[in-house]
Amino acid sequence: MILSDKTIYEMTERGELVIRPLERSQVQPASVDIRLGNTFCIVEDSSTGIITLDRETPCKTIKTDTYLLLPGQFVLATTVEYFELPDDLTAFVEGRSSLGRMGLFIQNAGWVDPGFKGEITLELYNANRCAIELKAGRRVGQLVFAKMDAPALNPYRGKYQGQTGATGSRVFMDGDI
Repeated sequence: MILSDKTIYEMTERGELVIRPLERSQVQPASVDIRLGNTFCIVEDSSTGIITLDRETPCKTIKTDTYLLLPGQFVLATTVEYFELPDDLTAFVEGRSSLGRMGLFIQNAGWVDPGFKGEITLELYNANRCAIELKAGRRVGQLVFAKMDAPALNPYRGKYQGQTGATGSRVFMDGDI
């Protein structure tokens, strides 16, 4: 069941769902707008030209209120908002159609597990032939919340729990090659 604005308000007021900061204008009929933070992480080039999955991929992290995303460029970004989902709630990250029509793709895996706590890292890609100016605080997407039929037996406690800022891949911690 997708949560309505009424249920989102009720859950945040009771502290069952944590979203901070949250302005009332962010709550839509069936979602919450997410805003772009001021931390960006650029995957650094490898001397071999190959990124491997068994080692940490170096990222250059910068803090800025304005970031120019060049054509064909990929960058990690973060949300302004910090989230804490209860063990019986999941969420989907969706991009904004208005920005997608300009060639800005939010390539997030799209899923926030029940029990997750932290800021959400967004994978942004510019598919346009022109640079796109990104500004911190701008609405870039939305979170759609769905109530589960029961609390998760194993809520999220993974390698991104508690993340703040744009967080690079930790796939090397998986251990499966």
